[in-house]
Amino acid sequence: MNLLEIDRVVKRYQTKLAVDDISLVVPQGVVLGLLGPNGAGKTTLIRMLTRITFPDSGHIRFLGEPLAEKHQAQTGYMPEERGLYKKMKVREHLVYLLTLKDFSPAKAGQMADHWLGRMGLADWAHRKVDELSKGMQQKVQFIQTVAHNPPLLILDEPFSGLDPLNAQLIENTIRELAAQGTTILFSTHRMEQVEQFCEHIALVHNGKLVLNGPIADIRRRYRKSLYRIHTAEPLGTLTLPVGTHEESRSRNEATFRLPDGTGPQALVEALNRQVTLERFELVLPSLRDIFIETVGAENLTAEQAQPALV
Repeated sequence: MNLLEIDRVVKRYQTKLAVDDISLVVPQGVVLGLLGPNGAGKTTLIRMLTRITFPDSGHIRFLGEPLAEKHQAQTGYMPEERGLYKKMKVREHLVYLLTLKDFSPAKAGQMADHWLGRMGLADWAHRKVDELSKGMQQKVQFIQTVAHNPPLLILDEPFSGLDPLNAQLIENTIRELAAQGTTILFSTHRMEQVEQFCEHIALVHNGKLVLNGPIADIRRRYRKSLYRIHTAEPLGTLTLPVGTHEESRSRNEATFRLPDGTGPQALVEALNRQVTLERFELVLPSLRDIFIETVGAENLTAEQAQPALV
């Protein structure tokens, strides 16, 4: 069964058409990256999924039922902006929110203690939220999102403000939840995080869904005639088939672009006469490359504009 079915949803704010006839199916147990430039409609779509706002037309179904108030207890939403009660103590804060989801105070306390220990915050349980660092507050917000074990998680920039160790802790927890069958909508500006976590992507631009499907299929769909080689010996001058262009080169590695519609056989044969090939592979585009081709480089954020570290 599909966890979410979004059917021809439209949302307008005065003269701004924020979501324009979007239809999207999210199967149970998938991790979907929700992408798009600023102002594309991602936030509006998330707000409709969490019933903060409602569609002007179209329908949203949750496990086959019209999206309703009861489904909010089955959703964990972690917004980019923190929404914590800063003068409450950390454990008290978590217990209060869990009781709002119909857990008894005793059970809520057990769940809070479990997650505080798991996230390394047990020693801060009785401190006020505003005494915590930004990274610690981010972990508290993550706990309140996942502690009730919802079948749907919506995570908007979950690693914001985290140092590498705590980011790894959150990453490992998200992977465990995904392995257990939790459906996750992952919204971030960091393309490498989407490639690490997500099986599917949905790319929104100007309120429309412009790209949707498994990442592997989309990368194959956008592939160019680009091939990478690695050789046993340092590369020297190479004689290439007519129309083949050398894109990049290092000591033992080079990348070549073939003319459109040309297969790699002639290139392989030419190279085998000149060097010892250890590896010859098709280069698939990154999500960043696909994003630029689909919505334009001018829509990259500052984070996206920086090449990912390898």
